[in-house]
Amino acid sequence: MQAQKLAKQTKPRTGRPVIGVFAPCDPRIDEDSRQRSQNIVRKVADRIAGQIVLPDGAAVAVVYSDILIDAEPQADQVARQFKEAGVNILVCAPDTWSFPQLTTISLLSHFPKNTPINFTTGNSGSRPGVVYTHATAGAITQYGGLVHINVGQWPDEGSEPDMSEATAVALIDWCYAAVTFQGLKGKRVVVFGHDSMGMETALPHVLETRNQFGLEITRLDMKLLADMLQKKSYDQQEVAALRHWLETEADSIELPEEKDHQLLDQSLALYLIVRDLMKDLDAVGGGFMSQLEWGSDARGIPLPVADIMESLFNSTFDHQGPKPVIPFATEADVQALLTQLFMTWLSGGNPPLFMDFRKVWEPEDIRTFAKKAGVSVQGDEAWLQKGFVDGVNSGSASFNWAAMPGTSQQEIMSKLSFPKAVDYFFYQGNSVHFISPGGIAGIAARLAYSSLSGMFSMIWDQAETVELPDALAQAICQSANPTWPHSFVVPRYASMMEYKQYAPANHLHMTWNLKPARLQYWMDFTNVLSLTPWQARPEFIEGVDRPLPLLYLLNGGESATKKLKRIK
Repeated sequence: MQAQKLAKQTKPRTGRPVIGVFAPCDPRIDEDSRQRSQNIVRKVADRIAGQIVLPDGAAVAVVYSDILIDAEPQADQVARQFKEAGVNILVCAPDTWSFPQLTTISLLSHFPKNTPINFTTGNSGSRPGVVYTHATAGAITQYGGLVHINVGQWPDEGSEPDMSEATAVALIDWCYAAVTFQGLKGKRVVVFGHDSMGMETALPHVLETRNQFGLEITRLDMKLLADMLQKKSYDQQEVAALRHWLETEADSIELPEEKDHQLLDQSLALYLIVRDLMKDLDAVGGGFMSQLEWGSDARGIPLPVADIMESLFNSTFDHQGPKPVIPFATEADVQALLTQLFMTWLSGGNPPLFMDFRKVWEPEDIRTFAKKAGVSVQGDEAWLQKGFVDGVNSGSASFNWAAMPGTSQQEIMSKLSFPKAVDYFFYQGNSVHFISPGGIAGIAARLAYSSLSGMFSMIWDQAETVELPDALAQAICQSANPTWPHSFVVPRYASMMEYKQYAPANHLHMTWNLKPARLQYWMDFTNVLSLTPWQARPEFIEGVDRPLPLLYLLNGGESATKKLKRIK
């Protein structure tokens, strides 16, 4: 007998997350109730099919089995079906009572222990699917398994019951978190350069990142990029096309001297070089050190700033049209990169905002500054009542944040300017500049790591951009850096004092239309500590937060349980 040689080709969707929907059933019940259970499995699968997308726009595969799991033989059969289909996320939709160990628990034995599982069921006295849910979830929790339950609504009667919209939304939010957790395993990010400017909040914690998230960090030296620029290892015609697009679509590009034209071309070539390298490595994100060696150390040969390159990666389009966001971090800030990567996936591909956690403007600061600048403020504006953060950074500013979500590419480009870089970068090329409009809502957050606990934490809050009077906005830009992008951000629950004191690093990141429940579910899967040290935020907000898993309640709370899991 000889071993079988595998084909060189793999199926296009190999390794992608796949959601499998199934149901246990009581073998003693009538045939109509069994048919209803089969219909529910199909309808649950159909309801979420096409609703969960990856950052590249591809819909996550959803499969189901209408084999009702009455006992161990059916559990084994459905498990084999699911494994052949690549299922790595499980959704159980019970409508009847059944026996937990003989059914779902037997099915789970075929899958890795950390496989996400959700129980979505109706809340009925006559249909004891909810009884089964509590019995099974309690049993799994007892042996240390993480389970999320979604006790929702669908009609007690009828052969084809439809789940309520709220039930579907809760399930879809959970699915996004499970897809992010499973979909990023085995993926890699590419970071050019070594430790980020000595900023140890930005270190690539290679082993910890691999162990906790299943992500690889590929590190490449910036010398490779410098050599490829010098050798012109890129398509010069595409550089010309990219430049023509910028010059045609953008509001302005400042090129005062002849050398500035060459620097612009080099910075655009850098985007194409890094894009192709990342494509070769099948990378889902990246980072670029820049300072100090690349262009700020006078002992070396100054090279062009990477601002435009970084912004293009974080945008949903470039000169070739629509494209997926590839989260990218300036200054090789790996914790920034991971924050952006996770939140982009959780949001279905929305562009991240990378910003310095720059000046925190408290109400009195604003009034004093406005008076000095000769700007009248009324006193009833939300940003004046609470204050705001001036989010500003030279790189990684997604073009999309120059306008509201859904704005056309052409309109976004018309709001962008590319002034000559100033301050440390006065001789190196062009910055990206815009002022974000008010009303962009989402989550502002930052991942952090502690060697004391060996754990990652996410400090986060809901937030929204605000629009200041133009004269005040321009004055504030001038007081920081007029050539960089600015986003004026107001956190929902954090006070300005809390925001100033509890920032885990000098960079902050925001993704629009990201819901707290999705982030919380993902932190459950990845065992990341959730930090919201804001006095004004309730511990649980119904309809916003995900319900706390039973596992946490039985083990002393969320943080205590996550620490126990870390030790285990």
